[in-house]
Amino acid sequence: MIETVPGRSVDGVVHDVAGLAGTELHYVSAGTSGSAILLVHGFPETWWTFHRLIPHLAADHRVVAVDLCGFGDSAVAGDDHDSATAAEDLHRLIAHLGLGPVHLAAQDIAGGTVLRLVATHPEDVLSLTAVEMGLAGFGLEALADVTHGGSWHIGALAAHGVPELLLAGRERAFLSAMFHTMTVTPGSATDEDLAEFARTYARPGAWRGAAGLYRSMLTEGAELQALAAEHPVRVPVLAVGAGGGSFTADTLAQVATRPITTAQLDGVGHHAALEAPAELAAAMLGFLADVDAG
Repeated sequence: MIETVPGRSVDGVVHDVAGLAGTELHYVSAGTSGSAILLVHGFPETWWTFHRLIPHLAADHRVVAVDLCGFGDSAVAGDDHDSATAAEDLHRLIAHLGLGPVHLAAQDIAGGTVLRLVATHPEDVLSLTAVEMGLAGFGLEALADVTHGGSWHIGALAAHGVPELLLAGRERAFLSAMFHTMTVTPGSATDEDLAEFARTYARPGAWRGAAGLYRSMLTEGAELQALAAEHPVRVPVLAVGAGGGSFTADTLAQVATRPITTAQLDGVGHHAALEAPAELAAAMLGFLADVDAG
């Protein structure tokens, strides 16, 4: 069993572990009333990326933030981990906690995972908030093309054995460089934040979760195109752009059946939940109130 109170915490947040078929997921929860929100992180993140956002949401909602399999304090992922497995993990977590349907809020490389969840288990999802998110098959692969300004880390993480070879013992330095490059707000990724992220990425096998999602990104484009064509997103969608501008909105508009709601956080980098939690919460809470009222 993994520890039930690992790492850092914040007031009003309770740590727990869900034993699911094939894995154990660490999650935190806050708030006792209102509709449920499930927060799903990207890379190089864990649930901790939402620690400033959660108090803003928990006054009106029951909030759960999960460490995906292979991330944070959840069980280490297998070598064959992928976005389809991660989506089934979320489906089982929602059932385990009796949360559904949830307001699903996710960002970054979690895009493939949450699209699969919405498409294959629509009964689980009341709305989708996408923050700085792309989808394979809808333009995300371009971020791996280093010849046209893409990022080297995608290919490095997706290659078997390379993260362990390059990053073991260098987790803090790598994460510091990543956050420095991708944030705009001064001081938004503090020493405490970097220490918490580095603590979990330094676990044995801790890169497998990210590696599996990035390998999925590089191979699942045609599959996600077919999935979205057969099972488009029918729930209300909020697309939140920050450093990526309209990329998230342009992506989600291709897979949704109805006009999407958009919000742009100006002067904010890629990690909106760390950089502008109050502004992100304001955009989300207005959208969620409209969905709940409807």
